[in-house]
Amino acid sequence: MDILDRVIARIEAFILTAGILIMAASSVANVIGRFVFGQSLYFAEELNQFLIIIVTFAGIGFAARHGRHIRMSAIYDALSQGLRKALMIVIALVTAAAMFILAWYSYQYVVSVYETGRISPVTRMPIFVTLVWLPLGFVITGIQYVLTAIANLTRPDVYLSVSVVDTYEDSETQV
Repeated sequence: MDILDRVIARIEAFILTAGILIMAASSVANVIGRFVFGQSLYFAEELNQFLIIIVTFAGIGFAARHGRHIRMSAIYDALSQGLRKALMIVIALVTAAAMFILAWYSYQYVVSVYETGRISPVTRMPIFVTLVWLPLGFVITGIQYVLTAIANLTRPDVYLSVSVVDTYEDSETQV
């Protein structure tokens, strides 16, 4: 499982880094082209829309891997460590199931878009190519939550993700 997690982490890091850098370069080049040369890049808006989809759905797995997902923890924080661990296992498994269900529905959507043959108006790229990232992102996120449940079942601490231990830092700051 650790090898799978590391491979996925590297792929995600590459996709996120490349996606954000390409979006930034495209946007800057478009602004320079528009204001310096009086001509916009005709594909910049569409490319950035595609990259936002890719970065968003690659990013949900990244956030789950690093324990950076949104948590509502008022009840969770009041529990003992054993109950927090049990609740975290339930949360991880329910969230993993939700991610796999969303992956299935998004896969069906991608197939339906593929069958229509829709292409983007500017780049003439098939729309389904960018939508493939929806089920992939959900599957990767689901895997992360399964790994989180396994970490909580097999290790003594409470884990927010496979590599992030749930800790509280009570450091006071001077106001």
